[in-house]
Amino acid sequence: MYTDFQKHLQNELAEITSAGLYKEERIIVSPQDAEVTLDSGQTVINFCANNYLGLSNDAELVRSAKNALDTHGYGMSSVRFICGTTDIHKELEQKIAEFFGTEDTILYAACFDANGGVFEPLLTAEDAIISDTLNHASIIDGVRLCKAARYRYKTADMEDLEKQLTEAQQQRFRIIVTDGVFSMDGNVAPMDKIVELAEKYDAMVMVDECHSAGVVGETGRGVTELFDVMGKVEIITGTLGKAFGGAIGGFTTGKKEIIELLRQRSRPYLFSNSIPPLIAAAGVKMIDMMSSSNELHDTLTYNIGYFNSEIQKAGFDIKPTASAIIAVMLYDAKLSQEFAAKLLEEGVYVIGFSYPVVPKEQARIRVQLSAAHSKEHIDKTVAAFIKVGKELGVIG
Repeated sequence: MYTDFQKHLQNELAEITSAGLYKEERIIVSPQDAEVTLDSGQTVINFCANNYLGLSNDAELVRSAKNALDTHGYGMSSVRFICGTTDIHKELEQKIAEFFGTEDTILYAACFDANGGVFEPLLTAEDAIISDTLNHASIIDGVRLCKAARYRYKTADMEDLEKQLTEAQQQRFRIIVTDGVFSMDGNVAPMDKIVELAEKYDAMVMVDECHSAGVVGETGRGVTELFDVMGKVEIITGTLGKAFGGAIGGFTTGKKEIIELLRQRSRPYLFSNSIPPLIAAAGVKMIDMMSSSNELHDTLTYNIGYFNSEIQKAGFDIKPTASAIIAVMLYDAKLSQEFAAKLLEEGVYVIGFSYPVVPKEQARIRVQLSAAHSKEHIDKTVAAFIKVGKELGVIG
C-alpha cells in the first residue's frame, strides 16, 4: 500500500515546490537574538521571530532557569494532577492572573493546547461559539473538538458579529472568540466594541493574547488593556513562547470557575506533562521584570513606529497594523520567496508567507519588531528592502 501512497505524497510535494510554496527551514547555531548565526556561518539580523521584548536570550531569565534546574531538576515526568505540580508552577499561575487582572490561571505545554482544550470541557451542543474568520489554527481546531453550534463573523466586522449574535440567541450559552492581534496582518481586534456587543446579546468573550501580550497596551498587558476592558473578558489565552521569554508553554487565565473546570476536564492538561520547572521559573522572573519596568515595552513601541514610518516612506505597501507585526505586501507567492532569499543575502532574516498560511494572492514578507533591535538594525533592514525591492521591480 505504501508504494502507491508514497507516489501520491511525492506528487503533492512536487506541486507544492513548483507553486513556490515549499517551506525551507534555516538552521540557527546561536541563541535567538536580534542577530543570529546560521549554520552557513552567516550572521544576519533577525526580523521574523516572535521575540517581541528581546527576552529569548535574556541573562536574568537564563539565570532563573539554571537556578530552577538546581533546585527542582529537569522535568516533571508526569501530568499535573498526578505528581507534576511544583510550587513554581503555582507561583507562575498566580503571577499571570495578577498581570492580566484575572482570577486564576491554568498552564499548558503550549497555547495551541490551551486553545485546543478550552471549548470542549465548557460547552455542549446546547451552546454557541462565535469565532472571527481569521482566528488562529489552534482556535479553529479547538472549536472543531466541541459540539457547540458554530458561527463565524468577518474579521473585526462588528456588524457581522452582531448578526451572528442575533442568530445565536437560540442557544443556551454564547461565547465570542477572537485573536487579540491577528498574526499575519498585525491588526488588533476591537475589544471595546466586542465587549459591548457581548453585554448587549448576553455572551461571554475569549481572547487569544499570544501576539498582543507584551506588545500592545500602555504596559504591554494586551488588547484588554489597550481597549480598557480588563476584567470584562471571561477567558484569556496566551503563551510564554513569544514576548514572554520565547521558550514554550501556554496558559488560560480568567474566571476562577472556568479555570477550575478546565483543571478537571481539559484533555491537553490532563494528558500532557507539566512544563519543566526551569520554564516556569523563567516565566515568574519575566512577569516580575515586566511588572517592575516598562523599558522594554517602550523600546519596542519606538521601534515599531520607526520601522513602520521608514518602510512606508520607501514606497512599500503594508497592511494597517497596531502591533509589532508589519506585513509588507508582495501578493505573488514566488516573488515573496525570492524576495526573502535576496534579503538573506543582504544579511536580513525574514520569511515569505504565502498560501495556505495566508489567502491566495496575498503573499507577503512578515516583519516582526523586537525591543532587542537597534536603530542601526532597522536602518540596515530598510536599506536592504529598498535595494531588493528595486531589483525585483516592487518599488520604483
